Amino acid sequence: MASDKKSGKSSKGTKSTTEILSEFQMLRNEQRAMANKLSEMEMELNEHKIVIDTLKNIDPKRKCYRMTGGVLCERTVEDVMPALITNKEQLIKVIDTLNDQLTKKGIEINEFKEKHNIRIRGQQDVQQRQGEDKDSKEAKRSAVVVNSLLNNYS
Repeated sequence: MASDKKSGKSSKGTKSTTEILSEFQMLRNEQRAMANKLSEMEMELNEHKIVIDTLKNIDPKRKCYRMTGGVLCERTVEDVMPALITNKEQLIKVIDTLNDQLTKKGIEINEFKEKHNIRIRGQQDVQQRQGEDKDSKEAKRSAVVVNSLLNNYS
C-alpha cells in the first residue's frame, strides 16, 4: 500500500507540501507506535524477571498459577520455570530488534527532514536559546577571567 503511493508519487515528479507533511507525520506516528510497543515489551520483561526471581527460591513441587490466554492454569513451579525463561529470552530478542528498528526509523525521519527542509515549531527556538545561553555563558566566563586577572594585577 505504501509502496504503491511512493511509486505513484515518483512518477509525478515533485510532491506537494501536504503530501510531504502527511508522509512525515506518518513516519513520526510509526516511530511513536514502535516506542510504545518497546515500552510495553520492556515492562513485560521486567515482570518476567520478577516472577523468575521470586520462583527461584520456592520448592519446585509447589503449586503456582499461570495466566495463559486469559485462562488461569494450575501448574507446579518446575513446570512453569522453563516456559518463563524461554519467554524472557524471546522478549530480550524482540526488544533488541525493536531498538534497532526504532533507531533506523529515527535516522529515516532525520534524513526525510533534511531532504525536504522540514523545521518543527519550537524546536529551533530551543536550539537558538541554547546557542545564546552558551554564548552568554562563555562571555560571562571570559568576563570573570578578565576581572579576576585585573584584580590580581591591581
